[in-house]
Amino acid sequence: MLRHEFQPGRLVAGAFLTLAAVLYAGDAGGAWETPWFVMIPVVTGGLCLAGTVAFLTSLVRRRRTPDPRDPDTSA
Repeated sequence: MLRHEFQPGRLVAGAFLTLAAVLYAGDAGGAWETPWFVMIPVVTGGLCLAGTVAFLTSLVRRRRTPDPRDPDTSA
């Protein structure tokens, strides 16, 4: 049994913020050079994508949840 419901929007946001952290860490460690302006599209694009995924997830879950007032779904 799951302890909480799966939220793909948070997964996407976490993945993009982890990517930003890895890019910064690689730049700080001297593995590569990351221009400062690369982080803006990575973070904002990731947050916009996460918001879109969360919105679509809520639409799918709302559509799958039966309406308790509907006489066809009550037992």
